[in-house]
Amino acid sequence: MTAFHLIGKEIIQRKLNFLLSLLAIVTATALFVSFFTTGQSSKRETIRLMRDIGFNLRIIPKKTNMEEFWKTGFSKHTMPESYVYDLASHRGISYAHLTAILQKKAIWRDREVILTGMAPEISPPGKKKSPMIFSIEQGTAYIGYELAHAIGLKNGEVIDIFGKPFTIARTLVESGSEDDIRIYAHLHDVQGLLNMENKINEIKALECLCLMDDYSTDSLTLLRKQLARILPDAKVIWIRSIAQARAKQRFMAEKYFGFIIPFVVAVCMAWIGILAFMNVRERQQEIGILMALGYGSGKIAFLFLGKAVAIGVIGAAVGFGLGTGLALTFGPAIFKVTAHMITPQIGLLFWSLVTSPAVCALSAFIPTIVAITQDPALTLRKE
Repeated sequence: MTAFHLIGKEIIQRKLNFLLSLLAIVTATALFVSFFTTGQSSKRETIRLMRDIGFNLRIIPKKTNMEEFWKTGFSKHTMPESYVYDLASHRGISYAHLTAILQKKAIWRDREVILTGMAPEISPPGKKKSPMIFSIEQGTAYIGYELAHAIGLKNGEVIDIFGKPFTIARTLVESGSEDDIRIYAHLHDVQGLLNMENKINEIKALECLCLMDDYSTDSLTLLRKQLARILPDAKVIWIRSIAQARAKQRFMAEKYFGFIIPFVVAVCMAWIGILAFMNVRERQQEIGILMALGYGSGKIAFLFLGKAVAIGVIGAAVGFGLGTGLALTFGPAIFKVTAHMITPQIGLLFWSLVTSPAVCALSAFIPTIVAITQDPALTLRKE
């Protein structure tokens, strides 16, 4: 009778032990697969939600009076529009989003408005990213809530802004800030209205601090020195609270998944190891007889480790299916922003089929050593 037949008979003979061991590896694999599958969505969702907090870096003209800046929300001075392209093309600076802005207060229809020109966002070369905010086409405008509500403006309506027609692309929802009295338009349109061609008064950036190792004052000083060499007539304002909120949230998410998975695997390994020890105790007489019949230590070890590998393979296949099903069923309800991006991770099936049998074999290793080092004469004498 071959070793494979003996493994099969052992599984059939001791169904409860097999099923409990299988349950352990199915549980570990299913949890790992479901956590990993939804974890990818969680990371994307964290990035999206943290991104929506806003830009964490503001680059403004060097001459700006900061008291006036914080009162009005923008600088009355300007800098060249080319600065944003110089920054984007510099190899020593890492960023996720850059956008050039020109904004100025004006009187329109007897109301004070903030006329805001926005250029299309710039993404890193070869890494096209979805815009953080709306992308404005030339000839169109986005109207803040208070303006639209007070004047009665509607989507699709054509309005005159300082002698130039604009189509309202969207009337914005209430934000509870100065954005409610803004008129947003394409940067070049606003530059033309204000006779300020090729001028901007702010560059907003997201994650332009990736070149730094931490969020300390020294790192900010280093960043400012580096940007000063690229943009000599600009100064940097770093919104520390936003930057740190992003960092802490991502760190927390990564630490959570980094803790839970090893914990589950360790518990399941201990579970399988205990069951393997119990199996060895139950099979002491059988092991003694096999040794007395000439079965060597290698063959005895193969019986135990072979069973463990079989449990691992079956558990991996079942666990992958179960874990993927859990992720696809419950994931979209948890991660609503990136729900459509939760898909089966087929590559995990391969790694499950490789890792699970190895984990099972490792868990059964010590009980196997105990089994093959028993003296058959002593074992049979007990019976």
